[in-house]
Amino acid sequence: MQASILNVEKIRKDFPILQRKVREDKPLVYLDNASTSQKPIQVIDAIRNYYLNQNSNIHRAVYALAEEATSSFEATRDKVAKFVNVKNREEIIFTRGTTEAINLVAYAWGRKNVEKDDIIVTTEYEHHSNIVPWQLLTKEKGAKLEYIGIDDNGELILDQLDKYLETGRVKLVTFSQMSNVLGTITDTNKIIAKCKKAGVKTLIDGAQSVPHMQVDIDNMGCDFFTFSAHKMLGPTGVGILWARKEILEEMPPFHGGGDMIREVHKYETTWNDLPYKFEAGTPNIAGVIGFATAIDYLSQLGMLSVREHESQLTKYALEQISKIDKMKIYGPTDISKRGGVISFNYADIHPHDLASIVDEDGVAIRSGHHCAQVLMERLDVAATSRASFYIYNTEQEVDVLIKALNHAKELFKI
Repeated sequence: MQASILNVEKIRKDFPILQRKVREDKPLVYLDNASTSQKPIQVIDAIRNYYLNQNSNIHRAVYALAEEATSSFEATRDKVAKFVNVKNREEIIFTRGTTEAINLVAYAWGRKNVEKDDIIVTTEYEHHSNIVPWQLLTKEKGAKLEYIGIDDNGELILDQLDKYLETGRVKLVTFSQMSNVLGTITDTNKIIAKCKKAGVKTLIDGAQSVPHMQVDIDNMGCDFFTFSAHKMLGPTGVGILWARKEILEEMPPFHGGGDMIREVHKYETTWNDLPYKFEAGTPNIAGVIGFATAIDYLSQLGMLSVREHESQLTKYALEQISKIDKMKIYGPTDISKRGGVISFNYADIHPHDLASIVDEDGVAIRSGHHCAQVLMERLDVAATSRASFYIYNTEQEVDVLIKALNHAKELFKI
């Protein structure tokens, strides 16, 4: 066993839920981090502190609590910008998550810019949140939605993108930086370079990448970027949309209401400055404040170290799972091309049955289509099992998973 670059034993002490026992006193082995991560006590305390000592609305009142809450809320915006290397804090928009961020772009940018017979391009390994909004938009506008396919190794066939771009009708190429099922890390630089040459906008779904690897938006050169707090130690209900200022200024608001306005009259309204133009109503203040602490936690660990730890763990898990007969593993074999996600099918055991069996040993894995039914159709399966790792997972926990899979082997007499 290779020693992790992170002090995982120390990290685990910060996560109260990892001390839990489940299913007749079995230690919890949490391997569903691609869905949502666990939260360290520091994040939980930050949220608790807001409700105990700062609870008030933001951007409105001038009394002490409101000033403190507003200051804490806006400090998160600065930390987000620094974490993903964005120079202009006004380009950081708080949303309820990646899903809302993508819908915001589809509604506010898409309905203004996409016309009949235009093309939007996405990929076969997208999450539903990066497919459904574009289906709605293209049907409404009489435009077309096209897909970049994947090869048998789970990597994009980028020659297909060239053919779409050659039509001169592509308005947007939108794709995940890391697949939530295959773990495939997309060649973002190559796609963006192709799109820039063709004058086409790009949107990146970073929900799976930002929590697990170093992301540099400024150097990336995309036009839109989205991600969520809850997959990177933060609370649920908080997401980020980044877009270029000149694009945001031309986009109409997504939601109407308080705080996104400058003046409201009977028949006319003027909009607030960025970023507030897209942040109507009372936001998830406690969640945003807690997100700042999550960013601090990851920053202290260092995202290069996070990535190296997960690569080591994924490599070990792939080696161990591959030793089991009749195991089908999906995604790239090259560890440098995949994140800490392993999807697999075991013989003819249904993934839901397999997840239930390993749960008896305290192991939490995901089963189903993972909100990626287009990909399931491409793989010609109804569902897969998925183990996904994070900073607090260990090789010993992988061993528990392997033991649980062997338990399934005995039950089904494979």
